[in-house]
Amino acid sequence: MRERDELDVAVRTVRELEAGIRDNCELIELGEAEGDEEIVRDAENALLELMQTARRTQIETLLSGEVDSNDCYVEIHSGAGGTESQDWANMLLRMYTRWAEARKMKVDTIEMHDGEEAGIKSATIMIKGHNAYGWMKTESGVHRLVRISPYDSAARRHTSFSSVWVYPVVDDNIDIEIREADLKVDTYRASGAGGQHVNTTDSAIRITHVPTGIIVACQQERSQHKNRATAMNMLKARLYEMELQKREEAANAQAASKTDIGWGHQIRSYVLQPYQMVKDLRTGVESGQPSVVLDGGLDEFMEAALAQRVGVATDVSAED
Repeated sequence: MRERDELDVAVRTVRELEAGIRDNCELIELGEAEGDEEIVRDAENALLELMQTARRTQIETLLSGEVDSNDCYVEIHSGAGGTESQDWANMLLRMYTRWAEARKMKVDTIEMHDGEEAGIKSATIMIKGHNAYGWMKTESGVHRLVRISPYDSAARRHTSFSSVWVYPVVDDNIDIEIREADLKVDTYRASGAGGQHVNTTDSAIRITHVPTGIIVACQQERSQHKNRATAMNMLKARLYEMELQKREEAANAQAASKTDIGWGHQIRSYVLQPYQMVKDLRTGVESGQPSVVLDGGLDEFMEAALAQRVGVATDVSAED
């Protein structure tokens, strides 16, 4: 049923594009014949909107991977730099939450470790929605922020790094076998802002997969059993994502990889001072409105990164 709904939406979108182009072209011919410039202008503006819709639809066709339509986990880790990096990690968390909410996706917090003074040391969220992993997979990497630090009394410019790691939620159709002997399970008390968010028992779970070194944690539920089940699902997703990366690398495709959180490894730079610009270092896409990007305006960067993965040009001019 889910696949059928997706196909219905795809077919309906193409038919609406065809009808819109046909109707607006007829309006332009009619307006030119009657000398009505307003009709011509309105129809041309409608065609420009249809062009943007067609461009987004073209990008959607790139999301054809076997798990692109799945929900996804997003891990955010602050780099070296203390409060500055922890605040930057929190800004990234907000950015992805706002992006997901703008697309009518649901965001669940799996685990979060607050910083000592501000921000977060790390966080894991689950984004639920159509093509969540397909869109978010291009965000894996190190993100760099340059700004005047609000935590520096001398008002000096600081550079901060945080890493983002995205992997798909694995459904029941994918069988992944994990040996119990390969797991190291730790329990601890959940952390949080206080009150009902802090458990009084050791219900939080941290699981280490010894052969790969992968570590997952969950403190979302009050029940240790529920947290363990969620953590196991995350571990399966991480192992499956690792296998997907191996396949991509074998096919000589660009794959997101987990690297040091620092210089030389960043995928995108966000500069707030001395000038304002966000630049993707993989695709060259730039934006002079970092406030819009940090508020969830990521579509332009995601589209370019997706197109680059398969070598598809997406730049369409109004004249075309």
